[in-house]
Amino acid sequence: MREFATIILAAGKGTRMKSDLHKVLHPIAGRPMIEHLMASAAELGPVQTVVVVGSGREQLEAALAGRAATALQEPQLGTGHAVQQAQGALAGFDGDVLILYGDVPFVRPQTMQAMLDRLHADDAPAVVVLGFEPADALQYGRVIADAQGRIEKMVEHKDASEAERACRLCNSGLMAARAADMFDLLTRVGNDNAQGEYYLVDVVNVANTDGRHSAVVTTSDPGEVAGINSRAELARAEAQWQDLKREEAMANGASLRAPETVFFSWDTEIGRDVTIEPNVVFGPGATVADGATIRAFSHIEGASVGERCEVGPYARLRPGAVMEKGSKVGNFVEMKKAVLGEGAKANHLSYLGDAEIGAGANIGAGTITCNYDGYFKYKTVIGPRAFIGSNSALIAPVKIGADAIVAAGSAVSRDVADGELRMVRAEQLVKPGWADRFHDTMKKKKAAEKKS
Repeated sequence: MREFATIILAAGKGTRMKSDLHKVLHPIAGRPMIEHLMASAAELGPVQTVVVVGSGREQLEAALAGRAATALQEPQLGTGHAVQQAQGALAGFDGDVLILYGDVPFVRPQTMQAMLDRLHADDAPAVVVLGFEPADALQYGRVIADAQGRIEKMVEHKDASEAERACRLCNSGLMAARAADMFDLLTRVGNDNAQGEYYLVDVVNVANTDGRHSAVVTTSDPGEVAGINSRAELARAEAQWQDLKREEAMANGASLRAPETVFFSWDTEIGRDVTIEPNVVFGPGATVADGATIRAFSHIEGASVGERCEVGPYARLRPGAVMEKGSKVGNFVEMKKAVLGEGAKANHLSYLGDAEIGAGANIGAGTITCNYDGYFKYKTVIGPRAFIGSNSALIAPVKIGADAIVAAGSAVSRDVADGELRMVRAEQLVKPGWADRFHDTMKKKKAAEKKS
């Protein structure tokens, strides 16, 4: 396959998003939309990626530093003008160029490959256009083509006749061409149109004038080329992505009790025979191994759940949380940068932060690791088979030995040796009759206030 470069157009102001964040940096499944697109293109191995920037360029340059070149479009005079701005960054490159849009994130690698393959078919088209047939053609530009997919004319909706608007084959805006052809054709594109802009689609019409032909490749899924210009469209894109991920998870052997209530991140990894109950959210960096159960209303991010583990309900696993095989966290347990050893349990109402908990240990209800002094974080180490009684506070840095017992209600600030019992409680004070005398006094006082 010939070498190719990608040109991603991302110079628009994105005013309909009403956001200080650049439009193409808005996340879908926890990943900026432009990153979804770049990841798909990366599967085909482009030799270079050029992102055409404009408004908010500093954000894009910072986000893509070292992974893509940028080219500034200022002023913004249309899509054809935008592509021209990438010419300098591709000086000396004689391969193919694939024109993509930063706000059209779901184009599949297979579709990009089909465009490049068509470009090098025997009839050698000058330009390949990606077309689609939506249920409602709306304001899309039209692709007028013959039965063999040879394009007779490209026309924007504003400039189309009624007969042309009746055509259902629409232009996605995505194109492929040889670099030399693309930049040569663009030099001859004019702006005599309703918007006074230099339309990228006109390279096809210029090629036709030269006696060359262009071709259209049609995607079977219009959702693949859906653009995102508003918060509502962003929400629809999120829903589209989540639906596909849920289907993929179930096809790979996971059970989702209420699929529409489970939300995955772009990099979530789910094993076989995993059960996920309703209202579970996965943030970036979550992995769940075979046979695990994630109960309702749990949140997992940056965490690893081992084989046959049980999480929740109402549990939160934060970055750095690791649950080893057969371990369990129950309702209202939070873990952060902590390892729960094989078979260990923290069944309810605990915070385990900056901790290492040995195999088979039991963490009683209400136990917390006190890991932060306002300036620095410290580690708690709990040995295998240790038993931590309910409502205990382990004040880090501290070590609890193997088979040790910490009595309920203890505040432990010094290490506990293997097999030791540690009880840290104030002496109980007993005053017989005190409560009765207190109640009598207070009742009399309250009655006196009512009379006055």
